[in-house]
Amino acid sequence: MNALTNWKPNNGNMNMPRRDQLAVPLYRAVLIAIATALALALLPGLGLSTAQAAQPQRFTPSSSSAAAAYLLMDADSGQLLVAHDIDASREPASLTKMMTVYVAGQKLLEGTIFMTDEVRVSQRAWRMTGSRMFLDLNSTVSVAALLHGIIVQSGNDASVALAEHIAGNEAEFVHMMNRTAWDLGMTRTNFANPTGLPAPGVQTTARDMATLSLALLRDHPYLYSLHSIRHFEYNNINQTNRNRLLHRDPTVDGIKTGYTRAAGYCQTTSAVRDEMRLIAVVLGAGSVAARTRLNQELLDYGFSNYETHRLHFRGEPLGAIKVWKARQNELAYGLNSDIVVTIPRGRLPDLDQRVSLSLTEPVIGPLLRGQKVGALEISLDGQILAREDVFTMNEAAPAGFFSQVVDSVRLLLLRSNLL
Repeated sequence: MNALTNWKPNNGNMNMPRRDQLAVPLYRAVLIAIATALALALLPGLGLSTAQAAQPQRFTPSSSSAAAAYLLMDADSGQLLVAHDIDASREPASLTKMMTVYVAGQKLLEGTIFMTDEVRVSQRAWRMTGSRMFLDLNSTVSVAALLHGIIVQSGNDASVALAEHIAGNEAEFVHMMNRTAWDLGMTRTNFANPTGLPAPGVQTTARDMATLSLALLRDHPYLYSLHSIRHFEYNNINQTNRNRLLHRDPTVDGIKTGYTRAAGYCQTTSAVRDEMRLIAVVLGAGSVAARTRLNQELLDYGFSNYETHRLHFRGEPLGAIKVWKARQNELAYGLNSDIVVTIPRGRLPDLDQRVSLSLTEPVIGPLLRGQKVGALEISLDGQILAREDVFTMNEAAPAGFFSQVVDSVRLLLLRSNLL
């Protein structure tokens, strides 16, 4: 991250006066501005989470690991590194339970439910088929235990019991699920139950499942951490997490598997190596072995070919603009968010970044804090990877009457080439 990048300011229609036109104080100010620009030359490039990184080579799955849809995404930058039919409509199977857990996490944060709540198992929950936690009819079980049963054992009975506890009935809980999906930007997803069992109208995409995986990781880190548990025992029955990569790859810490005949074998996986986190999504594989192998191949490909850099932090000053008729002679500008970029390994020195300021020179105060003044852009091999707006970091309050008169005179002289 110490590599030099090519900093190329582009000020548009900002016609700065020549150095020999300025009085001594302004001359020094320009020297400061030049020094600032030179210092910025040492800064690395910037990235946006929506950018697609340049591919070092095309990912090709092995012949024994085919699937209907799959993707690989960096969790910090949000950049897609591999994408195959990621917007094709598919059924999610038990990946649905990630949303069940996410909604529960939201209710825990709101304080409407608690981990210690005791939930009575209804007949509907007890009668659920498929993968189960093996709850007893009319027994009581804590929310914490139900979450373990959903996450580790993929319990359909636990999912229904928790849904009924949160919303009163399964239908209202499904409404919560779909509203939450929309809020997260999962525009091509529709849930019909909290389990993922086949039902009319159920659909999702690989992209939406990646969005949900990332949201669970970001918004509910404790609940996400439960996905790394390899075994869970309830009612004297010890069950093993169906995510085989938890048992094979020590860098994998989640997240969910699923299967129905209509959906095929599905899995989302996340792993961390050298502080870089990737998320893989596989939908519609032909077998458990195929989905496991493809998830592993995606992760290995990503870690071998890409690197992620947090290049700038929110509130970090990137430069300054000269302001007239204000109490401050210069006003710093910077970013409103951290900037993270994922690029092919070894390409950091090749990043090119530019700043374009949108203000017309001369800039007259006052200026508000948080006012948009331009944008930063980075590219690699001529391909634009990211573009991020820059904003003023402080307020440039109006100068006093006398100072404004002095600046007005100086601006008049500058325009007349007399200063």
